[in-house]
Amino acid sequence: MLVLTLDKKGVISAVVLAILLVVFGKAYGLFFLALLFVFLVLSAIVTNVGKRKKRRMGLYEKARGWRNVLANGLVPIFIAIAFFFAGSNSYILALGYVASIAAITADKFASEIGVLDGMPVMLLTMKRVERGVSGGVTLLGLGASALASFIISFGSFFISPSLLAFIIVFISGFLGNIIDSILGYYEEKGVGNKYTTNMACALSGFVFALLFLAMAGLW
Repeated sequence: MLVLTLDKKGVISAVVLAILLVVFGKAYGLFFLALLFVFLVLSAIVTNVGKRKKRRMGLYEKARGWRNVLANGLVPIFIAIAFFFAGSNSYILALGYVASIAAITADKFASEIGVLDGMPVMLLTMKRVERGVSGGVTLLGLGASALASFIISFGSFFISPSLLAFIIVFISGFLGNIIDSILGYYEEKGVGNKYTTNMACALSGFVFALLFLAMAGLW
């Protein structure tokens, strides 16, 4: 699956990030890596959903490079590094890591599946836009993003048996995708690009998780 979605430089970048995750993740290193691998596998699957239709629309992107890897993987790496140096509350960072992966997976599902729905609307203005325009959302895309966040959030049970923590991670991942869509509006205005937006998506999932965990008294 890895070679189906990444070009040569992308694969090399992914291997380097994988090594860093294992090293800085300590006891959770393999878990961090496994969750990122699940993201890659799911990404390969949804990329090929409706492939013919996406090709007709000019929206099919098979191979992704090192920029895509860094855009989606840089925030998780920084979280792993913070986890490495954290003290007794390090498990909170681990839950934040899951939320970060949930966010980028939700974004992937939203963009790859949502484009197969009807005409999207710009989230901030609620005006119709063309398929593939950054910031555009559809009901199918939003539903797909929620499903993706839900799937990844099961990883929270590896860290904590708390159902509340699971719900927080799930909501945080979904909201990370919403932030991605909001920033997509400004991306279309020339502020940022898809890589910075993807990083913001990953960071948003992490930050939302920390805030909600603190509000719930789990931190």
